[in-house]
Amino acid sequence: MKLKNTIAFLAILCLVLSAQAQSVSFGYRNPVLTGMNPDPSICRVGEDYYTVTSTFTWFPGVPIYHSKDLINWKLIGYCLTRKTQLDLSKGSGIYAPTIRYNNGTFYMVTTNQRNGGNFYVTATNPAGPWSEPIWVKEQPGIDPSLFFDDDGKVYFTSTDPGGIAQAEIDIKTGKFLTPIKIIWTGTGGRYPEGPHLYKIKDTYYLMISEGGTEYGHMLNIARSKSPWGPFEANPDNPILTHRNRNAQGNPVQGVGHADWVQAQDGSWWMVFLGFRQEGSHHHIGRETFLSPFTWSSKGWPVLPDGGTTNLVMKVQTLAQKPFEPLPKRDEFDRSTLEPYWNFLKNPDSLSWSLTDRKGWLRLKGNTDNLSPKKSPAFLARRQQHLNSTATVSMEFNPQAENEEAGLTIYHRDNGHYDVFIRRKGRQRFIVLRYKLGSIIHEEKQVKLQSGAVQMRVNSTPKEYRFSFSQNNIDFQNLGSVETRFISSETLGGFVGAFVGVYATGNGKLSTSNADVDWFEYEGKD
Repeated sequence: MKLKNTIAFLAILCLVLSAQAQSVSFGYRNPVLTGMNPDPSICRVGEDYYTVTSTFTWFPGVPIYHSKDLINWKLIGYCLTRKTQLDLSKGSGIYAPTIRYNNGTFYMVTTNQRNGGNFYVTATNPAGPWSEPIWVKEQPGIDPSLFFDDDGKVYFTSTDPGGIAQAEIDIKTGKFLTPIKIIWTGTGGRYPEGPHLYKIKDTYYLMISEGGTEYGHMLNIARSKSPWGPFEANPDNPILTHRNRNAQGNPVQGVGHADWVQAQDGSWWMVFLGFRQEGSHHHIGRETFLSPFTWSSKGWPVLPDGGTTNLVMKVQTLAQKPFEPLPKRDEFDRSTLEPYWNFLKNPDSLSWSLTDRKGWLRLKGNTDNLSPKKSPAFLARRQQHLNSTATVSMEFNPQAENEEAGLTIYHRDNGHYDVFIRRKGRQRFIVLRYKLGSIIHEEKQVKLQSGAVQMRVNSTPKEYRFSFSQNNIDFQNLGSVETRFISSETLGGFVGAFVGVYATGNGKLSTSNADVDWFEYEGKD
């Protein structure tokens, strides 16, 4: 009998230890959302986490990612999928969204620069559909956030030229119930922005970024017994920055613009933006990083290593639950696009099709090309790795010399590298072209045989290498160019590199379709 009891006890002990082992993991790699995913905001519902990021002039707007462990994320949809929600006809588009959950409803609040200003949308399912916008016309600032207090009041906090502004809002209508008040001007750094208001027990915490979303970025925090202040600044600000000596030589820079969440096990985590630099440049955009934090004896959040972060985080985590990886190749055999595809501005529905030729993506070149700030026949996905390979197989037989179609590494309208097919006389050519500001340079052109063409770009942290093939085996080199020429330091702005396919008639409607058989992307970081 004693032996049976001992065996039973050991069996139970093994089950308990196994369950404990499955409840935690150790270590992960940053960034957790790679490629252009800046200004992250996060919320938790039970054991599910949801994060949104900025999209600027890319459509659909505001991707929403889902995770079970804060480390592995899956793109489940977008908050803004219709032009009635996201008009990108003017300005620089979507800035700094915030996601919150309250009483069964998700709220995503953001700014559409020069296309209406601040607004929010709602959904009961984070994957969508999301509602039509509720506009907040009384506050012209940017980087809005919502805070739902215990007493039912809702506060709208945003960035204003005078500092961090706030008002109580009627969440059903978007109307302010109180006058706008400046509640904190920060610690003296430039551009106090990205505010988030929280409540821990009976204390309100206001977290903001200062210093500009670049190398001087820093995260600061203050607290008060009232949501209106006065706010007492943390004497140990900034709580997160890479502007100090501790971060010299760190490949991650520009950290800031954060949001936090408490996990179901009681641990605290922060998501924030940063960028991986090559030398003194970064080109694939600001990405989403993750760090745990604890609370000091004086009631302030404390991040590891004196407020710095690393590519490899050697910390205890939740039990990691990775998703099934996406296939490297898109065969375009579905009736809808994979969610990672994006358009530049609001797409022309006549410029592309998945049904005209089943199993192919058909591009129908319109008058717009990649240079004007318009909407060409162009689909692209984020470059998510410093080391990657993208290859497309395309059938395109242009009938006029103004028609072209191909593969592009696109940072913005004044900075992109293109490898494309065009016609001169009776002959087709493959061409490598660089567009940098007012400089347009054709590096090389090679005559093509009839049939499909595979175009490829290999990326390293320092350069892009372009090549082509007509049998998908033997690839011929076309040339290489530095990544830094299409970096944010060179071109300005807040975006990152996308890789995609396009077609254009360069001022005229194209008479020839560009048919994409498949597109393959492989990250190698």
